[in-house]
Amino acid sequence: GTDIILMRNAGLRLDLDYLDTTGAEGVGLFRTEFQFLVSDTLPRVDEQIALYERVIASAAGRPVLFRTVDLGGDKVLPNLNRQREENPALGWRSIRFALDSQGLFRRQLRALIRAARGGPLALMFPMVTTPDEFIDARALLMKEIEWSESQGFAPPSDLSVGVMLEAPALAYSLDEIAEGADFVSIGTNDLMQFFFAADRMSPQVSTRYDLISRPAIRFLRYVSETCDGLDLPVSICGEATAEPLEALCLITLGFRRLSMPAGGIGPVKKMVRSVNLEAFKTAFFDRFQTSNGSFRNEVLALARDHGVELNES
Repeated sequence: GTDIILMRNAGLRLDLDYLDTTGAEGVGLFRTEFQFLVSDTLPRVDEQIALYERVIASAAGRPVLFRTVDLGGDKVLPNLNRQREENPALGWRSIRFALDSQGLFRRQLRALIRAARGGPLALMFPMVTTPDEFIDARALLMKEIEWSESQGFAPPSDLSVGVMLEAPALAYSLDEIAEGADFVSIGTNDLMQFFFAADRMSPQVSTRYDLISRPAIRFLRYVSETCDGLDLPVSICGEATAEPLEALCLITLGFRRLSMPAGGIGPVKKMVRSVNLEAFKTAFFDRFQTSNGSFRNEVLALARDHGVELNES
């Protein structure tokens, strides 16, 4: 009796060729920076418009959430002169880079508006840390909509502006952006990396990075409950959502919209169909409160006890 929406992540137009095959209900994260990274020069506005139009057309009426440029860190433009940073993941990247590169950023916003052709448009700003960053980025978007109208282009019929929660600090400022934000999208890859101060790609410390642990579950529960209290829709994306056991924890915490790599849709859908959510939720939180062992192992045992299909090898 609980609706769970499974969407897929994408970064290239050809990713959408298999949208029907995967069974996804739309694109919960379209990474727009790939177009910038594969070119020796910055893509022109008309090139960006053409890509976004093809993406919207390929979705065939299903929702597409465009993430604005997430550049910097390990995603450096070939033609961008910049100084070496000691900690690039924590440096001049994502929304920080975009707000400091307003010419590039506003051209992208203009392209997204034009590509919508008077239809619905949903976009989100990455790695927002402070309310001011979201407020400033949204103000630039509204200026571009106003400019486009002055040039005779139709504004989006339904504009949905979101914020990506990837920096833990934003979780404690959600009330300050709730009035201007239409939704929150949690990016688990960076969020958990920052939360645990552990690089998930480093073999030496990756074991310290675990979404199914009491600190992470406690934090995500806080975010879910805060968004619910603010009547702020929340979705969640990242590699973790494609793992049935992690996805089970996320829906137990109240997340109802998950976006994941295409290969995760089938296994997660199978898991969702096998679980009695209310019964599992009661057992999950009872165990969360009473046990001090490895929470991952405890959740795994609970899932087996409740007959949840996890596609275990």
